[in-house]
Amino acid sequence: MKNKRVLVVLGGTSGEREVSLDTGKACMTALKKKGYYVTTFDPKKKPLNLINKKKCDIIFNALHGKDGEDGVAQSYFEYLRIPYTHSGVISSYNAMNKLSSKEIFKKNKIKSPKYFALHKTISLKRELKMNIKRQKIKFPIVVKPTNEGSSIGVKICKNILDLFKSTKTLFKSYETLIFEPFIGGQEIQVAILNDMPLGAIELEPKRKFYDYKAKYSKKANTKHIMPANLKQSKYKEALQIAKKAHKVLNCKGVTRSDFKFYNNNFYLLETNTQPGMTSLSLVPEIAKYKGISFENLIEKILLDASLNR
Repeated sequence: MKNKRVLVVLGGTSGEREVSLDTGKACMTALKKKGYYVTTFDPKKKPLNLINKKKCDIIFNALHGKDGEDGVAQSYFEYLRIPYTHSGVISSYNAMNKLSSKEIFKKNKIKSPKYFALHKTISLKRELKMNIKRQKIKFPIVVKPTNEGSSIGVKICKNILDLFKSTKTLFKSYETLIFEPFIGGQEIQVAILNDMPLGAIELEPKRKFYDYKAKYSKKANTKHIMPANLKQSKYKEALQIAKKAHKVLNCKGVTRSDFKFYNNNFYLLETNTQPGMTSLSLVPEIAKYKGISFENLIEKILLDASLNR
């Protein structure tokens, strides 16, 4: 395997480009330390169909967000017949699309916040009021795009006026939005590696919630508690729910499931199929606690690469 040529695909054109570049560079360094021959490819500079399949044996997918995490890049890798890491086309699409994943969670009895979705509409205020009443959702209400990651576009609204303004603004950039009640409690995130739970970490953001800055800026001073401060039985429960989510979404390689633990219940917010691998990222931190070095973690993800994922 060590003589295999690895192509790290990184960067891209999504709102998470900078994070993807950081992830990709960290993974490239780790794989080089492990003795692999590594090159990079940035879809912002050249389209994915121009990947030279004669010059690489495996793709390490380090993309985040739109076109990298939603099945688009994966469909190119399948078309080129190059084995790749992380989840496949359909599972990536379903995990990234919050409406699809919510339906899958519901069908499989995984607790997630109740919700409604709206497409762009001229009678926005009426539609909002009607859906809030129908779904019995109380303020504060979270509104967010259905297919973004890293908390991009997430707004927490205290009243209908605030919600109307935020929704109107978001509809300038997005066609469909999802609305949920804001759930308090502990912020718990669980890593799954090759179908097995790695561990659960707890986050205490100093900001209003665990937003983009809280995730990626050292200045945000988000407190990381590893292992998560839960009773042993609840800790195991979090791992089992994350494993179930990974399985029902048909994910491969590594995932990170994000929960709120409130009133003794876990509410699954989403499952990420391309979790960050930067110095502030959670999956490497969880792996380190379990005695897995960053280099070994990246190699384990690489060794799981295949086609038809």
